[in-house]
Amino acid sequence: FVFKLTAAKQQDHFFQAAYLEERDAWVRDIKKAIHCIDGGQRFARKSTRKSIRLPETINLSALYLSMKDPEKGIKELKLEKDKKVFNHCFTGTSVIDWLVSSNSIRNRKEGLMLASSLLSEGYLQPAGDTSKAAAEGLSDTPFLDLSDAYYYFPDSGFFCEGNSSDDDVVLKEEFRGIVVKQGCLLKQ
Repeated sequence: FVFKLTAAKQQDHFFQAAYLEERDAWVRDIKKAIHCIDGGQRFARKSTRKSIRLPETINLSALYLSMKDPEKGIKELKLEKDKKVFNHCFTGTSVIDWLVSSNSIRNRKEGLMLASSLLSEGYLQPAGDTSKAAAEGLSDTPFLDLSDAYYYFPDSGFFCEGNSSDDDVVLKEEFRGIVVKQGCLLKQ
C-alpha cells in the first residue's frame, strides 16, 4: 500500500498506508491539491465548521470518541456488497440511528449535517462505491443515511476483500535508500 511522491528537485518520497482504501484516498487528495496549485489557485482546506455552520457547542472530536466506544458506540461489522466484503465498517443508517439514540441530534436531517461534518473532517471515511460517490460530490449530501452506504473509522483496521482500485495506478518499484522519517499518515 505504498505510493511515491516525486518532488520538483527529483527527490522521491515513499509513503505507506495501512490499507488499500487509505492509500487511494491519500493519492486522490494529493492529486487534487497538485491540480489546484498547478491551475494557479491557492490550495486551502475549507473548514467544515464554517461551511456547514456547526454550533460552537458541538465537539466533533469528543463525539468521535463516543462513537468509537466499544460498549456504547457504533458497532463495527463485516458487511458484503457487490461481491466485496467490508470489514470493520458500518452503514450510514446506523450512524444516524446512533446519533438519534445518543441524543446528539433532534432529527435525521440534523444527523445528516453532523455526519457530513464528521466525514468532511476525516473522523469517518467512505467505504463502498455508493458512499465514495456521495463524498466526492455526486449526491445531494456528502453523507448518506442509507443501509447500503458504508463508512469506517480511519483507525479501525478497515479493509475490503476483493477490492482493487481502478482510478490510480501505482507503479511497483524496488525500494532503495534509507528511511528518513517513519510515522503514521493522518488526515484531520
